[in-house]
Amino acid sequence: MAFEYPRFVRTYKATADLSAKQFYHIKYDATGDGVTAITADTDVPFGVLQNNPGNGGAAEVLHHGISKVSADAAITRGAVIGTSADGQAITRAIGTDTTKYVSGVALQTASGVNSLIAAMINCMDPHRAA
Repeated sequence: MAFEYPRFVRTYKATADLSAKQFYHIKYDATGDGVTAITADTDVPFGVLQNNPGNGGAAEVLHHGISKVSADAAITRGAVIGTSADGQAITRAIGTDTTKYVSGVALQTASGVNSLIAAMINCMDPHRAA
């Protein structure tokens, strides 16, 4: 069962409907006024959404700590993860996925798409998987 240990969570304005994005990675919106959904696997992850706000609602974002994440594919425990094009967690290959960002490490194994697992998240200083 997935578990959480939030360390740094902050609330932002949702500038899009994020009601179906709980436990997905999110990003700053283009204006810097709030947060919105990830739309490309090369987007810089800003954190993991902890709730499910509608457009204009309060979005609780975990930047650092252990969070549940929704997987986009099978993930092995201990794998480095990043974001897929829809914001779900996916394995990143260091040295191969050099245009994509790392957001943490899987603490549990995901059996496949939409599996909820625990992951150590660190979006405080995002870096590419170079």
